[in-house]
Amino acid sequence: MSDLDKNDGLLRVFDWKPWSAPMQAPAAAVARARNTWLVSTDESGTGGQKFYGFGSIWMNWERRGDFAAGFDAIRQRHRMPPNWEVKWNNLDGVTRLKVARDLVEWFFRRSWLMFHCVVFCEADVDRSFHDGSMDLARRKHFAKLLSNKMKRCAERHSDRDNFFRLWVDPIASAYAKAGEAAQIITTHTLKQIFKDSQVEVEDLQERDSKSTPSIQLCDLLLGAVMDAWQGQARKPEKLDLAKEIARHMGWTDLAADTFPKERKFNIWYFHDGKHDRAVKTRPVSLLGVVTIPVEIEVAVQPTPRGFSGRLTGRTANEEHCQEDTTNGSHWSSPPNRPRRSCA
Repeated sequence: MSDLDKNDGLLRVFDWKPWSAPMQAPAAAVARARNTWLVSTDESGTGGQKFYGFGSIWMNWERRGDFAAGFDAIRQRHRMPPNWEVKWNNLDGVTRLKVARDLVEWFFRRSWLMFHCVVFCEADVDRSFHDGSMDLARRKHFAKLLSNKMKRCAERHSDRDNFFRLWVDPIASAYAKAGEAAQIITTHTLKQIFKDSQVEVEDLQERDSKSTPSIQLCDLLLGAVMDAWQGQARKPEKLDLAKEIARHMGWTDLAADTFPKERKFNIWYFHDGKHDRAVKTRPVSLLGVVTIPVEIEVAVQPTPRGFSGRLTGRTANEEHCQEDTTNGSHWSSPPNRPRRSCA
């Protein structure tokens, strides 16, 4: 091949004139749909009791107006004074009990409302994983509940960006920025899992429960669960309400945990797997008709529409909303020293 042929080949390779072809406009980015979730939280048993736990009420952000309206309507129906707070520890007298019972009924009949909580036995917490501090352990456990549930929710709605807004009852902690720390831990955990999608805690507000109905309902439901585990409920009003909640779940009491896939009322026992369990896991059989619109699901598939009567066990298309072992129980980090059991 002559030098001319070689050069001619090079000329053919590099002889490209960008101005000779029409310019193509860059493709427009396709915006992903967005879900925004409101998660209202409370805590119980953090004052040195046998068990402590964290609860959360879940709803779509756009439903918060419906929630406030329904909550206020029940209060007004029973002429509850405006300065009275709906709270487990304040549950006494006829008026408060009527309001609480109606709120429980209203909650179970609203498919767009979910309650998820986690319960820890303080004696089973290995403080060596938390710099010897129960305060730090509780803050990390609170973040664990949030990140676990948000992960399940985002996995279920992976075709959308998922943003979470938290309304938190001020956390009992010696650390002044406990709420901010929980947000940082949760956001970091989610970013490690969802690196290529928008999943994040968009906002966290510490709110006074007196002016936040969703936190009041969380307090009521979590208080009922925790008192059943502690064996502390003595007031007739508390015993009555706990029995009413259990009735809606197909139970006789609340001294149990649910299977991981339970979506409506979920009790997660954070068991270390090394000791006897303090309670036995029970299936939930919801009372009444529950219809679940697809657009406001959280973390799991909907119960089939038109399903009436008791919802026996778990539906076939439910999705995990908690981390669990193969036998349905839940893990924490394995202990590295002997501890007494809560059983």
